[in-house]
Amino acid sequence: MAQRVQTVVAGGGVVGLAVARALALRGREVLVLEAQPHVGAGTSSRHSGVVHAGLYYPPGSLKAEACVAGRRALYRFCDEHGVAYARCGKLVVATEPSQLPALRSIQRQADANSVCGADALQYLRPEEVRAREPALSCVGALFSPSTGIVDSHELVLALQGSAEAHGATVALSSPVVGGGVAPGGGGGGGGALRVATPELELLCDEFVNCAGHGAQRLARAIGGVRAVPPQHYAKGNYFSLQGKTPFRHLIYPVPEQAGLGVHATLDLGGQCRFGPDVEWVEPRPCGSLDFDVDPSRAEMFYAEVRKYWPGLPDGALTPDYAGVRPKIQGPGEPSKDFMVQTEREHGVKGLVNLYGIESPGLTSSLALGNLVASLLSSDV
Repeated sequence: MAQRVQTVVAGGGVVGLAVARALALRGREVLVLEAQPHVGAGTSSRHSGVVHAGLYYPPGSLKAEACVAGRRALYRFCDEHGVAYARCGKLVVATEPSQLPALRSIQRQADANSVCGADALQYLRPEEVRAREPALSCVGALFSPSTGIVDSHELVLALQGSAEAHGATVALSSPVVGGGVAPGGGGGGGGALRVATPELELLCDEFVNCAGHGAQRLARAIGGVRAVPPQHYAKGNYFSLQGKTPFRHLIYPVPEQAGLGVHATLDLGGQCRFGPDVEWVEPRPCGSLDFDVDPSRAEMFYAEVRKYWPGLPDGALTPDYAGVRPKIQGPGEPSKDFMVQTEREHGVKGLVNLYGIESPGLTSSLALGNLVASLLSSDV
């Protein structure tokens, strides 16, 4: 006999937990199903840990709006729950004159995205940059005072704790292996959707698909779902700097098409890492992803980093870790917005699918949680 629960959230990463928390705060009965033995073990554990300001995304896009609102909410949440973070700021640097118009374009876009007031970008001349970061070489830069770094492990645990404190349940090692629209479901009374794990079968009114790399697979497991976007995998490799970092801020080059360039990030312990690059990959035959860092990619990293830090010593970079971005656009295609699908797009009542939640997904997590809660509350 199938058990009944009001709302099931598939995926215990930062976005899935933020969704579960937002729904629990609204009084829903929420069950989170996480395939791994720990929360936040997937994409949420393999990134730069950067809290983004909202500079790079087209005005009016979901990425722009969720990033700006999510950043403000994230800093408040960290303060309230004792999650470690540092609002260290970042510099976006132009290393040749031809890139200066791109800096001005980013500044205008940030203004349009309401990155303003104390958070507004500041244009810095080369001598002003050197006063902040003597090791940097550039012809101009933007300073973003509201960009920061967060302990993502602490954040995930705090989101889980907050969700559970408001009544949500998190079930670990519980992958969703199937599902569908229950007989007579897809609209109206309880138990519209069927969800199966290896241990049990559930009937639920609402199912939120926050499965990251598994989102498309899960969506196809729900009978009648249409409009599933393509799935692409962009691996991002990181190399760590041996020795003391010369930087006090995060250092970003002018963005490239599929990412934000090989940038210098710091963790809360002061460790400096460079990355990610963009390496388009495919899953292994077994379906798993390769997270090994190829040491031979260091040659490209040295070349990219030395554009803004010419003093990078030989032999200073060591392979560290890699993540894989769950993209819905392929190589050479324009960047696409976050995709949050409801019945209007796919035809199944009570089902919300989230696709392409890559950067700035961590920053946007609380805003995306509130959005999903609002969509389900308005019965869209």
